Amino acid sequence: MIQLQSLTKRFGERVLLDAVTWQVGDGERVGLCGPNGAGKTTLLRMLAGFDEPDAGHITRPTATTVGYLPQDGLSHTGRSLVDEVSQAFGPLLDARAEISRIEHALADPALPDGEHEALLVRYHDLTEFFRQHEGHAIELRVTQVLEGLGFSKADFEKPAETFSGGWQMRIALAKLLLGRPTLLLLDEPTNHLDLDARNWLEEYLATYPYAVILVSHDRFFLDSVVTRIAEISLRTVTDYVGNYSKYLVERDTRLEQMRKAKHEQDEEIARMRAFIDRFRYQATKAAQVQSRIKMMDKIVRLEVPPERKRVHFTFPTCPKSGRTVLELQDVRKAYGGNVVFRGVNLHIERGDRIALVAPNGAGKSTLMRMLAGAEAPDAGTRREGHQVVMQYFAQDEAARLEPTKTVYQTLEAGSPVGMVPMIRNILGGFLFSGDDIDKKAGVLSGGERTRLAVARMLLTPANTLLLDEPTNHLDLDSKDVL
Repeated sequence: MIQLQSLTKRFGERVLLDAVTWQVGDGERVGLCGPNGAGKTTLLRMLAGFDEPDAGHITRPTATTVGYLPQDGLSHTGRSLVDEVSQAFGPLLDARAEISRIEHALADPALPDGEHEALLVRYHDLTEFFRQHEGHAIELRVTQVLEGLGFSKADFEKPAETFSGGWQMRIALAKLLLGRPTLLLLDEPTNHLDLDARNWLEEYLATYPYAVILVSHDRFFLDSVVTRIAEISLRTVTDYVGNYSKYLVERDTRLEQMRKAKHEQDEEIARMRAFIDRFRYQATKAAQVQSRIKMMDKIVRLEVPPERKRVHFTFPTCPKSGRTVLELQDVRKAYGGNVVFRGVNLHIERGDRIALVAPNGAGKSTLMRMLAGAEAPDAGTRREGHQVVMQYFAQDEAARLEPTKTVYQTLEAGSPVGMVPMIRNILGGFLFSGDDIDKKAGVLSGGERTRLAVARMLLTPANTLLLDEPTNHLDLDSKDVL
């Protein structure tokens, strides 16, 4: 299906991939894994044709069509939602329009016989093409995919530009799925999906007839969808057959074997070096010394991946709140004619762990904003308990970071005076060290921005946390820690 041959990619002095040979067969579903910065997105971009390798080449069959979903940065304007998504059927829509024109032309009695015959031949070819590619099912397929991804029928005629960033990514994903490229490249497709849409996408991809390569930080999604894992580490790609859970077991076994072999090699080299140093100047041992020097020169030094750095932190201590933390009484909230809540009563106590679950648009984020006091109800009351100190992590918290401030300045700006000495420790716990703290927030990856936003929460000791999608863009290890 697609093959990498001796492919090398570097950024400055940093080599991401070094003479990698790898291939993906038709119908395979491959999960790309590896630590942040290993080159997963870079590899997808090269497969999609947006970036070029520094050496080597990528071979694709001539009939290959490629569809690529980036992490962010897509927008759609100028059409309704349904018209925008229907662009995936460009050739079929063109054929349908031409069929209609030919039908009108054939109805003209003044049409010369020669043209009439030529139009009949063209009409036959077009209708056969339309039938073979299921052109009559366009509307049905569009509806199934849009509803599967969480759009309602009421959304279909809305202008595409009225949808927010997360929904823009769903529009792009819908177009890709409907276009059915023979190589589908997805970079974190579940980041903007709720549970229902994610489950629908799992089922859709599990039966996708062509090759899929995806990056995801959702282990359950990977377990359900992929047939093998390709790990990017030590400038190469290593394949593991099976899903993500099987990969974890096999990877740990392989790492243990590599560490053992490296330890034995280091011991053998140390023994040879000690012999050489001890007998270098003894004429009777000269031949043995030279033999060992030659042996050392021929040894290919084993390389072991470094231990993965994991986020580590502790929540700063805060005085306990009273038993009652938050209460809503007879709360109503509406946006125009859309009544989101009516007569809501909610009681939250110290120690509660509550998950808000509902379809998109049901009001989860609205409820979170009202609980946080960021938005007032139209009617009813909100009451905080005794000594409640709250931290609210909004769904777009990472996007709210000031792009011109450095990582350090981002934390420093909102820090209580007493916490300033702790900033470097907190940043280190969230894997920002050395020169990283001087990076501008605007150049950070999605995962780095989320880590920084979560780190900023730890500057103020709190006894109540309201978290709206705090794991978006976080890697698997960081999700586990959080």
